[in-house]
Amino acid sequence: MPPSPEPAARPTLSRFAIGLVVDRWDWHARGLARAFAALGADTFPIDLPACGFDTQSASGLAIPHRGQLPDAVLVRTMSGGTFEAVTMRLGFLHALRDLGVLVWNDARAIERCVDKSMTSFLLARAGIPTPPTWTTESLETARDIVRREAEHGPLVLKPLFGSQGRGLRLIHDAGQLPEPAAVAGAYYLQRFVGIEREGFRDFRLLVSQGRVIAAMARHAPTWITNVKRGGKPMAAVVDAALRDLAIAASVTLGTAFAGVDIIYGPDGRPTVLEVNSMPAWAGAQKVTAASIAAALAADLVAALEARAARRAPP
Repeated sequence: MPPSPEPAARPTLSRFAIGLVVDRWDWHARGLARAFAALGADTFPIDLPACGFDTQSASGLAIPHRGQLPDAVLVRTMSGGTFEAVTMRLGFLHALRDLGVLVWNDARAIERCVDKSMTSFLLARAGIPTPPTWTTESLETARDIVRREAEHGPLVLKPLFGSQGRGLRLIHDAGQLPEPAAVAGAYYLQRFVGIEREGFRDFRLLVSQGRVIAAMARHAPTWITNVKRGGKPMAAVVDAALRDLAIAASVTLGTAFAGVDIIYGPDGRPTVLEVNSMPAWAGAQKVTAASIAAALAADLVAALEARAARRAPP
């Protein structure tokens, strides 16, 4: 049986205005809009590059075509850009939270997840199993790391900021390391813990508000298992070890919802590879009976209802 989300407590229906941060009004956005509408909430798209700061406005922010701030913002995607542009977009999300808008995920959680080096640092510091990781801006230092560590097995070179399996390289010796320009000046090296057993397999668990709402196994003939790279989503039976590990990783990174990638290493134990603060779920939905968008919408609206109840006069 495909895994199904545990039903969230049904919130009291109320009108809320919820902004969806999206690059385009795609399948995910449409599903979220329908799910929020079923709960009595209005949604509208937010294009972060079109937003900005306006210290002469009532809020100090500028959201095109909006006269007032939304009750909540769900960050589905955030496009890349220059360092300055991304900094301003994250600053905008920080400001929304400071103004009392419920932001999922908020800027701090996004920063922790988008920067894979910070993700690895926080996971390891919290004692959550994750592969050994090294980062450096120096090619010579990166070569020294590979020379020292490759005798224990290959390393994976990942873009510090990247997703969907793009730009991954398996490094067996120092000569395979590219020049700094090819990695945007940052070398992120992680111990390769994949095991070939009629292909490769790992798991993606979607966590919302401290519970697993969906899960899938990803199977591929190569070690890159991302669905966008040809990995096949498969129904997964999630045991307590996987579930608890995914929830602990989400809590450690401070996410309201997250996609947690887990693999069983050579020692037979699960280890967290990455935590994604803006996970897609088209693959997981194919092997999940209940609507993932509906589960996320219910959790966010429930959080808004709970906050409203706390603020209500006695």
